[in-house]
Amino acid sequence: MKNFSIATRQKNNVTILDISGELDAHTASQLENALKSLIDDESYSIIVNCSSLDYIASAGLGVFMAYIEDVRSLGGDIKLTNMNDRVYNVFDLLGFPTLYDILEDEKEALTSFEN
Repeated sequence: MKNFSIATRQKNNVTILDISGELDAHTASQLENALKSLIDDESYSIIVNCSSLDYIASAGLGVFMAYIEDVRSLGGDIKLTNMNDRVYNVFDLLGFPTLYDILEDEKEALTSFEN
């Protein structure tokens, strides 16, 4: 089984999730639980840093789909950063760049929350 991990850190009232490894049907629940607990804690400004994400399957995409509307309806957003080309192409195929803020890097995402 491939590894998947999530590390959480804070920067200027924004929660950053560093996800790494492979996000698929076996590991999607970890991301789901992380997002659920952020919403429970009323942390609605979320950046998901994908710099160490090697692979994403449809189950992983489904988690983002499930939570983005909730977070936005609460006045926040989920922004995705630092994707490698292979991961970005999966998002792109499904039209995600029109639905989500997919940014080059974390600094850009932090700045966009300030505006």
